[in-house]
This record gives sequence, C-alpha cells and structure tokens, in this order.
Amino acid sequence: MLAAHHVSFAYDRRGRLVLDDVSMSVGRGAIVGLLGPNGSGKTTMLRLLSGTLTPTTGSVTLDGVSVGAQARRDLARRIAVVPQDTHPAFDFTALEIVLMGRYPHLGAFELEGATDLSIARDALAATGTSALEARPFATLSGGEKQRVVIASALAQASDVLLLDEPTASLDLGYQLDIAALLARLNRDRGVTMVVSTHDLNLAAALCTDLVLLKAGRVLAAGATRAVLTRDRVRALYGVDAEVSDHPRSGRLTVVPLAREE
Repeated sequence: MLAAHHVSFAYDRRGRLVLDDVSMSVGRGAIVGLLGPNGSGKTTMLRLLSGTLTPTTGSVTLDGVSVGAQARRDLARRIAVVPQDTHPAFDFTALEIVLMGRYPHLGAFELEGATDLSIARDALAATGTSALEARPFATLSGGEKQRVVIASALAQASDVLLLDEPTASLDLGYQLDIAALLARLNRDRGVTMVVSTHDLNLAAALCTDLVLLKAGRVLAAGATRAVLTRDRVRALYGVDAEVSDHPRSGRLTVVPLAREE
C-alpha cells in the first residue's frame, strides 16, 4: 500500500545522508513502528512517506504510484499526519482544529458544511473529546491536545495515519489513553498507521511490525516479536535489556537493565 524503495535523503545535497538506502512497506491495516535513537532518521522517514520531503534517491509510492506525482490535495485525502507538536497561530477551538482536517475535501473558497461538521463531531466522539469541542485548543492538556489532533486526522478521512512520537511528553495515564485509542481506531476503523516512537513498550504492545533505524539505515524489519529482541535492543541503543512476555498482561515487555560499555 505505502512503500519506500531504496530511499536516501540529505537535507543538504552535499551533506551527510540522513537516510541511506532505506526500504520499507506498510500493508493495509498494519501498524508499523519506527524505532531508533535520536538522529536515526525517524521523523525524516515520516516526512518522506507523507510526501512533504522528496527523496534524494529512490522513491516512495502509495498503491504503486509515486507520492511525488500526486497533487497535494489528493495525497492529503489518502495520508494524514499527526506531528509531535501542534502550535496553532490563532486561538482556535477544538472543533475548529478538527474541521481543519476537512480542508482537502473542500473546493476553492468553499466553507465547511453540515456534512463536514458531522464528520468532525464523529471524529471527536471517536477520540473521546466531544466534551472539549468549544474549548480553546491552547487551554487543553497535553493528552487532550493529542487526541484532538488525532481527531483532526480522522476527519481528514485518509487511508493512512502517520504519527510522530504520539506519546512524547505525556504522563503515564495519557500515554495509556493514546495507545488504547490508536489500537481501537486500527481495530474498529481499519486505520493503517506508521508510528515513530522511542517507547519500546508502546511499540511492542501496539505495532504489528517494526522498522529499526540506526544512523539512517535499516538495522532490522519485520513482525514485532521477531524483530524486538535483546540483541537488537543492544545493537540499536547500546543498552542491555530484558525482553519477555509480562506475566499479567501477556504482552511483550522491554525492561532496560544497563547501558553497554
């Protein structure tokens, strides 16, 4: 469905490659996690997949068609992005933020109609934020903001959702809320996702597949249980960790033990 084919990228054409010969694929209905240390190229990979950056070499395709060959409005109807931080220039309400997701479906100078409003409110309901619709976005907590931004992406009615560190800077309760929300959206609505994260336990619990990036190259890729191993965590982060099934949850769990010397 969405795939990168031998992609390399440098922000400066003469500079260091941020990504070097990276290939990955995202099947319909999958949740693919991008893992790697700071500077490994995760956010850049998301930008390439979304079409906001163009590969230096290689290509990114959606259903076999280059994302670079598609009009931005058409691409936005297929791919939605949830950035790590959202800072609106004006004091929009939560409902107005969600309605922004309808812009790719509106014609030039067209205003949102009753159908768009219904879709936006449905997205708020799906993310548990209906009660927040009249609240100024700036007054919401971090977890509330993240759920509203995800609602905006849902209102965009895209096939694929790309999320950059969706639980960063959230407290433990909100981290669990966001993880449960993403799992429910995938299960109930069939939303395909690519999630960049530093949270190995989130990735273990949520993702069907993983791509491990180190220094801009793919260290490993495949089904989560096959990829997320003690040796791979050591190779990726230089950390010794215990990787095992939790006795109560039954989920794969990663417990860091010590940094390798």
